[in-house]
Amino acid sequence: MASVQNLIEKNCFELKNAGKTDRDITKVFCCDLLSIAMGKAPGDSAWVTVMGNRNTLAVASLADVSCVILAEGAAFAPEDLDCAKKEEITVFYTELPVFEAALAVHALL
Repeated sequence: MASVQNLIEKNCFELKNAGKTDRDITKVFCCDLLSIAMGKAPGDSAWVTVMGNRNTLAVASLADVSCVILAEGAAFAPEDLDCAKKEEITVFYTELPVFEAALAVHALL
């Protein structure tokens, strides 16, 4: 098992917001449809997506994921990052494709 702190220490991705870094990561979840993610994202998962908007943060909170990894150069607007800070959601950025980002997390599990 890995944790959000492990991702930070391994410097796998660019840390944009450190939320609850003591959260465990038990799975990797990849999905860009927010309605699917809302119902199927496992709690304590690392969610890899390209959906860089505030609704992603709302779904992350509802699904209780450990962190959000925005892949393929996707990014949140500054006001959305402020929302992530307020909600204590850890956010990472990467230029990697979704699949490669997921593999990087999976290698730590």
